[in-house]
Amino acid sequence: MAADYYALLGVTPDASSEEIKRSYRRLARQLHPDANPDDPAAEARFKEVALAYETLSDPERRRRYDMFGPEGAAAGPAEGFGGGIGDLFDAFFGGDPFRGGGRGPTGPPRGADLEIIADLTFEQAVFGAEVPVTVRAAVPCDTCEASGCAPGTYPSSCPTCGGSGQVRRVRQSILGQMVTAGPCGQCGGYGTYIERPCPTCRGEGRHVAERTYTVEIPAGVNGGQTVRLQGRGSIGPRGGPPGDLYVHLRVRPHERFVREGDDLRAAVHVSFPQAALGTRLELETLDGPEEIVIAAGTQNGTVHALAGLGVPRLNGRGRGDLYVEVVVDVPTSLSREEDELLRQLAELQGVTVEAPDSGLMSKLRSAFK
Repeated sequence: MAADYYALLGVTPDASSEEIKRSYRRLARQLHPDANPDDPAAEARFKEVALAYETLSDPERRRRYDMFGPEGAAAGPAEGFGGGIGDLFDAFFGGDPFRGGGRGPTGPPRGADLEIIADLTFEQAVFGAEVPVTVRAAVPCDTCEASGCAPGTYPSSCPTCGGSGQVRRVRQSILGQMVTAGPCGQCGGYGTYIERPCPTCRGEGRHVAERTYTVEIPAGVNGGQTVRLQGRGSIGPRGGPPGDLYVHLRVRPHERFVREGDDLRAAVHVSFPQAALGTRLELETLDGPEEIVIAAGTQNGTVHALAGLGVPRLNGRGRGDLYVEVVVDVPTSLSREEDELLRQLAELQGVTVEAPDSGLMSKLRSAFK
């Protein structure tokens, strides 16, 4: 008489998958050979329970079992007893170390991630922009539509691994039965094989081509930061999911402004008379012209703060400030009239200055002024 898998697990035919799993774990602990070293019957029943659970825990195999019995639900070449051993790790240790804690999805692997550098102007980094980038990436083959198969044909399930992409081997050790798993040698871990490869891509399902994407640069980015474009990397072989594109940002320096976090710094140059007597200057900021008031007696290094004219914060909450430093320029050469006027000023202020040149070289310099 054929075995009744539901009866072996102590559940009814309408039991849920969770009820089946709980019952199996309980029986696996009771019947495991390590727990019954002197009872050969326990080991035999342990194998029957494992096979029952392996069948009923798979929805498709459970459906076939309900319709045709154990023979109709027989495991493929790559399955057999290995799945039951794997679930023993769930029962005793909370996960199968050979399966990463669960049966992973089969199919083509994910494509490679790509990296590229995008050069930004200073203004693009401050205010944000849409920047095109061009990369060479693996893209779907148009002939086979990424399947890798010749037109009109389709991939077949691998007979060696039954479509799982892995083969498991059970061996006996001093610790009991152990299972090892690895990629299927026939299908390379894909779970399928191709009888007639696509003549264009030779079964790869992809080819290399240039693609241009538009990168949304948020306001306030800085050099060295990276923007990720999900799914814009190379596509995987045979239609595998694509990787990501990582765009590393490089910002060109500005001729007038220096960035410090969310703040900007700039300098305005004034002459000594302007600093002493005061003036008004127009500074071209990133937002347009702004008037800078230089008060009478302004000292070299005085800093004016222009609130809200810095870099937008990436979190969207306001902007930094623009700090403008006053640089008083000291003339490096003077005309005879300028020299005389400054000496008169020094005399009025009672300060000592260097005596004027009276030698031949001084006269020659004066002659050519």
